[in-house]
Amino acid sequence: MRRLTLLVTGLTALSVSLTACGSSGASSAAGGGKLTVYNAQHEDLMKAVLDGFTKQTGIAVEVRNGEDPEMANQIVQEGKASPADVFVTENSPAMTLVDSKGDFAKLDQATLDQVPARYQPSTGTWTGFAARATVLAYNGGQLTKDRLPASILDLAQPQWKGKIGFSPSGADFQAIVSAVVATAGDQKAAAWLKGLKDNGKVYQGNSAVMQAVNNGEIATGIIYHYYWYKDRAESGANSKNVELYSFPAGDSGAFTSVSGAGVLASSDQKPEAQQLVRYMTSKAGQEALSGSTALEYSVASDVPANPALPPLASLGAPAVQLADLNGPRVIEMMQTAGLL
Repeated sequence: MRRLTLLVTGLTALSVSLTACGSSGASSAAGGGKLTVYNAQHEDLMKAVLDGFTKQTGIAVEVRNGEDPEMANQIVQEGKASPADVFVTENSPAMTLVDSKGDFAKLDQATLDQVPARYQPSTGTWTGFAARATVLAYNGGQLTKDRLPASILDLAQPQWKGKIGFSPSGADFQAIVSAVVATAGDQKAAAWLKGLKDNGKVYQGNSAVMQAVNNGEIATGIIYHYYWYKDRAESGANSKNVELYSFPAGDSGAFTSVSGAGVLASSDQKPEAQQLVRYMTSKAGQEALSGSTALEYSVASDVPANPALPPLASLGAPAVQLADLNGPRVIEMMQTAGLL
């Protein structure tokens, strides 16, 4: 898990790496250029999807990789001068920030029709294309399932002191906090954050949290599901002592975070950019996602998740309005609690 910086509107220009995706011989978008994607998703997942897009359409894509908050703030800072045609994120608060500034174009209805309403905002200016489930990783040698908390809010109670780990500087954890705020309210969320400050151990990234659970440094850790599934699909070296626990249906801890994609209003290649987002949510794009080693959830075109994962519908995620997942507000609350 890469280190993620805070959502702040005064961010200075971001240095991003450039990676060409697809065949170098592929034909380009209108006007002889390439589509430019500001990508905050995992590079392996996006390579699988974008390679399929280029193969199907002949449209070349250039990717600038960064992090959710950084790239969202860069787009806001660049405004109409942004070279980005499409913005892709891991979590939705970064999409909400860009949307709040009017920097997205409305997506084609054909694209929106491919995605269930719960995975897109009512504005129709961006859409979800992938999802990741919140889970509690726990050390099976230290805890049995019957001793795990009934709610993610219970982790603020004194009995969990020194037993819980998380990565507060990451956009993943910040998205989870935003869901707690949206479902439990400001007062309960603030008390929960204070409890985590008292009880928890801070790590840099979900992978580090999982490794700490595996090594017995902590008994439990808040992460997204795919870190465990990816490690188990490889060597299992960092998860051999780790089991996953899903919070009960409807609990704030059962939150499913949505990865977003949107077309920039400033793009001078909107038809091709719209075509890319439509592909990402199409059967072909979703099959490329679910068949990849990223092990994130497909959410569109009725494409089932990778068979290694439990069905998305079985997770009982609480209903949240994506536009309500406010990154800047969450940052303020976490700073007040002393977590940032």
